[in-house]
Amino acid sequence: MNRRRFLTATAGAGSLAFGASPLADESPATTEPVIDIHQHLSYGGKRDKEWNLIEPGRNDTQFLAHQRAMGITRTILLPSGRSVLRPSTHEGRSNGLEATCDGNERCYRFALEHSKEFSFGANEVTDLPEAPGEIEKYLKLGAVVIGEQKFGVDCDSADSQRLYALAADYKVPILMHWQFQDYNYGFERFYKILEKFPKTNFIGHAQTWWANIDRDHIERSNLYPKTGVRPGGITDRYLSDYPNIFGDLSAGSGLNSLIRDEDQTREFLTRHQDKLLLGTDCADTLGRGPGCEGAQIIAAIRRLAPSKQIERKLFHDNSQKLFRL
Repeated sequence: MNRRRFLTATAGAGSLAFGASPLADESPATTEPVIDIHQHLSYGGKRDKEWNLIEPGRNDTQFLAHQRAMGITRTILLPSGRSVLRPSTHEGRSNGLEATCDGNERCYRFALEHSKEFSFGANEVTDLPEAPGEIEKYLKLGAVVIGEQKFGVDCDSADSQRLYALAADYKVPILMHWQFQDYNYGFERFYKILEKFPKTNFIGHAQTWWANIDRDHIERSNLYPKTGVRPGGITDRYLSDYPNIFGDLSAGSGLNSLIRDEDQTREFLTRHQDKLLLGTDCADTLGRGPGCEGAQIIAAIRRLAPSKQIERKLFHDNSQKLFRL
């Protein structure tokens, strides 16, 4: 059996997430389409106290190999906003989405060069006066989402609402990073925005979003709770009560939500099977093994999805519909 047939066979046997990694120039080792709605270029670098880059993030060759090793057939690249020193970027700490991620032009060019496998989003620091114009520039070029919005602003600020209206105008979703005391303040009152902007599709992501699947989540500073889940938390209610909000299963917070109470996870996936989307948001370079959160998320969904039909919705169908891919 040659290498390509071996990779395809192991993927079909359910070991895709932890199988051998294909080379960067090989096609994805999967027989079914899989969409990853949340990834970044140059992810995982480090900066000094003056925010100078001292260690580069993942390079493009590593990134391509990573996505293909996971079996991803289409990836959406989420750009950062520009680098500025202001309260909404925590005086620079949040530049590059707090992870040295690349911006609009780089994501656009990369997606253009790899159009069979990549789409791109549009983003900018929320409260910059030029934010709507910068985002609209890339929406006109084909961006399929606004975000990742990860800035220190009130979720119902006038600046935020300009972007919600823009998303509705261009019929693209807007992806929100919810993190207590850091990003998009006011999660508990976001229902007012969902009601005010019924034509805008929102995607919830990150620690505060996933911690609040539990109705007993009271300690808001606990971003990765490990206790069992009682249905009816704020996030659970948002997904149930509002047709215009969806959930991004990416990152350590998404993984934690899947594995902290697996019995409740199966019920949660069933209840919200039309509202949940695979994302990885993973800075790993291999795309496999226990060190790769993306691979772990994929493996958890395969294990916990109550049916193959629900698995396919999470891996592909919901995202294809929402992003009109």
